[in-house]
Amino acid sequence: MEESGGFEMLIGEFHLRMDEKGRLIIPSKLRNEIGNEFIVTRGLDKCLFVYSKVEWEKIVNKLSSLPFTKKDARDFLRFFLSGATVCEFDKTGRINITSPLVAYAGLSKDCVIIGVNERLEIWSEESFNNFLENNIDNFSSLAENLFEIGDLNA
Repeated sequence: MEESGGFEMLIGEFHLRMDEKGRLIIPSKLRNEIGNEFIVTRGLDKCLFVYSKVEWEKIVNKLSSLPFTKKDARDFLRFFLSGATVCEFDKTGRINITSPLVAYAGLSKDCVIIGVNERLEIWSEESFNNFLENNIDNFSSLAENLFEIGDLNA
């Protein structure tokens, strides 16, 4: 994922089919960027997050600073880390998603993988379409709330 001095951003939307054993072929462009060994875990909004080992280490370092005395921190760590699994691609570029992660994200045959900068997200096609439908009208206001005027034009 790292290139000579720069970060290779994960972007794009890919519509794929998961087989009956929970295997999903990852497009070669994404395989090259995420690396052969990576982490899949529960994400937010009922999707799965996929991190390269380098990005995962950055997240774990941040999470280790959360105060275990706070219930929200304990609950988040349990939720996020207990579902995490180290994965590798097989010879045909497939990953095998564990059944608890498949159930959590509601994955079935039709899936969508999107690149979101430093991670991939795996969605059921139905959930991703619902996300788009529910948020398309808010896209402009989201940008307005997150960025100062001109920030995106720089």
